[in-house]
Amino acid sequence: MGFAEAVAYRAELFVWILVTTMPLIMLALWLAVARDAPIGRLGAPELIAYFLAAFVVRQLTASWAAWQINTEVRDGTLAMRLLRPVHPLVAYATEQFAALPLRGALSIPMALIAIFVVGTAPWPRDPLIWVAWALSMLGGWLITLFANMAIGCLSLFLDSSIKLMDMWLTLFLVFSGYLIPVEMFPPAVRAASDWLPFRYQIGLPVELLTNAHPRGTAFELLGRQWLMVAILGSAVAIAWRRGVGRFAAYGG
Repeated sequence: MGFAEAVAYRAELFVWILVTTMPLIMLALWLAVARDAPIGRLGAPELIAYFLAAFVVRQLTASWAAWQINTEVRDGTLAMRLLRPVHPLVAYATEQFAALPLRGALSIPMALIAIFVVGTAPWPRDPLIWVAWALSMLGGWLITLFANMAIGCLSLFLDSSIKLMDMWLTLFLVFSGYLIPVEMFPPAVRAASDWLPFRYQIGLPVELLTNAHPRGTAFELLGRQWLMVAILGSAVAIAWRRGVGRFAAYGG
């Protein structure tokens, strides 16, 4: 059903993809900055690989559950989900996961462009790094999903939690590596980002995909990412259990 909905609203999905093309804009900016000399390890090929990878990872780890939950609480349609045998949170997750094939079909050509433009040099050759990358993609998707769900569940306590989601997105844009690679931050900010969830939504998968870390560091960061998954998953469970008891369907 989720895949059918994604196909039925493919024009809307395409618009959502278009509004997440900021990495392509940042690519042009950073290429201009790096024209005279590389920025650390990031020369022109590495920057192209990084920001095209960021675009693809963003598409494949996206979630809109916060807006969906807010809408369904406000108009009362959450009551219909509560009557179904599938848990509402499971339904939200599967519906959004089902949209990934279509998102991939629209965004993976960007990955092919990256390979064509920069060649194979920036990509990892260690098979275990590819395993870590696959796990980091799943972890990044779960962090984004759980953050959306946790903030969405707050609408069961508030009139709306969309403003809180806007605050999360602002911090995400700064600290995730989506607009600025985390390695460009000052050391203190970079160290702080290691213990915030935002880097593990986008930055870690992109860093692994562009061969930024040796094997030991990669798996250490992966462990921190999955710690964030566990924390946010627990927050969702608590917020849902306490909030759904307050739900009273209204609207029309």
